[in-house]
Amino acid sequence: MAEPQPPRAARIAAYALFFLLGVAVSVCGSFVQALWPPVGVLLALAATAATFYAGLRVTGTRLGAGAPAAGWFLAMLLLMVPRPEGDNVLWSNATSLAWLFAGSVLGVICATLPTRTSWFPGVPGPPR
Repeated sequence: MAEPQPPRAARIAAYALFFLLGVAVSVCGSFVQALWPPVGVLLALAATAATFYAGLRVTGTRLGAGAPAAGWFLAMLLLMVPRPEGDNVLWSNATSLAWLFAGSVLGVICATLPTRTSWFPGVPGPPR
């Protein structure tokens, strides 16, 4: 009844790739959201949601959305720590907090979506 999943080795490679992609999206998004305050947060969140959703659809498992989310959270933890010189990447302002909160909500949403259905929720899949 369900579509076959990709081979195990391909899924493991995809998990590692999406973990690293989650780290990259987190680092880039942290700078983009600070660079263009109102639009940068939306752009960074769109890239984050696309990464999490792509991980879910490419691997066909919820771990596929969890791997980039784990990389995203790990990078966020490292970016939130102030440096000894007093430099911060993420400040305690509205855009940084929106980036942190909305990104984590997107990770949870994508990790709880159905795994092997059509590409868009609510759209019926192709006939079998």
